[in-house]
Amino acid sequence: MSLISDLALILIVAAFVTIVFKKLKQPLVLGYIVAGFIVSPHMPYTMSVLDKANIQTWADIGVIFLLFSLGLEFSVKKILKMGISPIISSLIIVFSMGNLGFIAGRFFGWAEMDCIFLAGMIAISSSTTIIYKAFTDMGLTQNKFATVVMSVLILEDILSIIMMVMLSTIAAGDSLSGGQIINSVMKIGFFIVLWFVIGLFAIPLILRSVRQHLNNETLLIVALGLCCFMAVVSTEVGFSAAFGAFVMGSILAETIEAERIERLVEPVKNLFGAIFFVSVGMLVDPHILVKYALPILLLTLTVLLGQAIFGTLGYFLSGQPLKTAMRCSFSMAQVGEFAFIIASLGQSLHVIGDFLYPVMVAVSVVTTFLTPYMIRAAEPAYSTLTRILPKHWVRRLEHIQAAPPYNPINENYWRSLVRAMIANTIVYGILSAAVIALMFSVVLPICRQLSVEWIGTHWLGNAVCGVATLALISPFLQSIVMKKNHSEAFRTLWTRNRLNRLPLLGTIVIRGFVAMGFVFYVINYLSRFRDALIIAAALGFLALVVISRTLKDRSISLERLFVQNLRSREIQAQMRGESKPLFATDLLDRDIHISTIEVPEASAWAGKSLRSLELRTRFGVHVSSILRGSRRINIPGGSTIIFPNDRIEVIGDDEQLTKFSSAAQHELVKEDVEIEKREMKLRQIVLTASSPLVGKSIQESGIRENYNCMVVGIEQGQQKLTLINPYATLAVDDVLWIVGEEKNLKKIVSS
Repeated sequence: MSLISDLALILIVAAFVTIVFKKLKQPLVLGYIVAGFIVSPHMPYTMSVLDKANIQTWADIGVIFLLFSLGLEFSVKKILKMGISPIISSLIIVFSMGNLGFIAGRFFGWAEMDCIFLAGMIAISSSTTIIYKAFTDMGLTQNKFATVVMSVLILEDILSIIMMVMLSTIAAGDSLSGGQIINSVMKIGFFIVLWFVIGLFAIPLILRSVRQHLNNETLLIVALGLCCFMAVVSTEVGFSAAFGAFVMGSILAETIEAERIERLVEPVKNLFGAIFFVSVGMLVDPHILVKYALPILLLTLTVLLGQAIFGTLGYFLSGQPLKTAMRCSFSMAQVGEFAFIIASLGQSLHVIGDFLYPVMVAVSVVTTFLTPYMIRAAEPAYSTLTRILPKHWVRRLEHIQAAPPYNPINENYWRSLVRAMIANTIVYGILSAAVIALMFSVVLPICRQLSVEWIGTHWLGNAVCGVATLALISPFLQSIVMKKNHSEAFRTLWTRNRLNRLPLLGTIVIRGFVAMGFVFYVINYLSRFRDALIIAAALGFLALVVISRTLKDRSISLERLFVQNLRSREIQAQMRGESKPLFATDLLDRDIHISTIEVPEASAWAGKSLRSLELRTRFGVHVSSILRGSRRINIPGGSTIIFPNDRIEVIGDDEQLTKFSSAAQHELVKEDVEIEKREMKLRQIVLTASSPLVGKSIQESGIRENYNCMVVGIEQGQQKLTLINPYATLAVDDVLWIVGEEKNLKKIVSS
């Protein structure tokens, strides 16, 4: 019961405190920390948590779900589209602030591991949550500099994940060395690429096959199950559980179900995230805050001034004008949630002092409160700086333009080709290494055991495992050697200049040696033939790999499946009209583009066909698609009917699209000014001998056609209405129940 009572106390206190902070327009993260401080065992005059170990377990789960949710918001394609500018800014800021944090720790005389973890906390000090909240409250989200800041924050979140893994590796060693860091980075890169590629192959296929059975409850369980599974796998290979959760989130972020998963997981993330931040506040000891008041003050100044100076330098060197650079850097001057996660990691590994966690929490609280003031101080600081600097310096600094976005059309063919070949070789090399490691660690022992049982020696098992391994990696090796040899860049370089042909052949030879190295390793591991025989076998196998049409087809099909899974969410957004088709970019070079126009509810176009509207003749536009609810009608024909609220995708130039949009919004059905007279009424009409309806059937009477009314029932001498027979002859004394407008009913009566 202690776990439940502690959890109840935490949530109740957190609820009251966060309501107060919400009213004060302060970040909820601070409210959670204050709530933890209130229920902390260090506060003798309040109710406190009895068992911190149980709460720490909840907090560890909270970190996993926090990073899983962060992964769901992460997109590889977004990072690739950012260009080089945010990368330069984030690397300069992280490197500079990290060194500043390490120097500050040394200045205080702290232990080496405390300084290393302090450097990590200061390097990734900015908080995406706090900054976005401040931008929203101050109405700055639409400003250009806010977009630049959010791009850098996304990259810093990724760097923080890598830093956590590196810190875990460093903490497990005896000392910090360059070789250890390089080994950690290579290990991280290997597993990220491996998990991401395999995950994008397997998980979208699994979700696609069971999509019809995935209601909200089932999808939530599947998502959390995959999160926890990857967290376990991550810990088994030497990384943290949080790192595995982030990787799984980033994999699911590329699937069609990503938005549903993000929406379903949010309450779970909020619950466990609240517990985590409350646990952060519980570790704050007032005695430590008093004892380390001077370091807290100096670290706060380090964060504020360091981000202001090195942040401005980073944004400026990435191509931003001085004013934009200062507004960006001043916005990032705070310590956020990743500092708590890094500190929690250090405490769980027992490599940092007990004082460091509460010190960083105190710095975070102060800098978070100061965030809005730092954002406002950017422009006065810029004005002051421009008055101090020489005028010609200011003019040059203000004419700095951001780096142009990545444009594959204008890029040098050699650079793009070599870059693509290197990326291709790394990805398929990692997949080949993973297959070899799996076969040698799992399959080979089984094959050897069976071989010894059958023939008394293990050479047959080696041969079977070797052949199977080479067969499995053969599509990857074929891709390493042959991929990009028929690309546009390769063909252009080959035909443009004969001097390019020898280097191009050299790229094939180099990649051939890389592929041959995998074959050599497999054969050498399983046999004791002479080197010459091994190389000959490797060359022979490699030749078969290169000329094999079957392997080429299999390699292409695997790559197409991967690309399809990677683009599935993007394609879904295009189908829903949430983003423009890929060909829209190509149209810009021809001074035409694609636009989406919604048909108003009162549109005069509703109910008419495209042929009758003559949109191409009237406006010169081409209708490429019609989005109707969840349906998408591509290349609609002339007989296609327009409905209200349809979204029409049309192609044309600026003038044509402007005219089309204006007509769509203004060609409306006129409002009925006599709407009150259009009320429908029910009236009984008794047929007399003089009525022109007597002797006719309802169909012949013309009640609907001539009077715009409708017969809903007939009384023929009984209380019950007779079912209407349109061919029955009307007689005298029949009572007709007729529905219609008042004026039309009067016409029938008067007739």
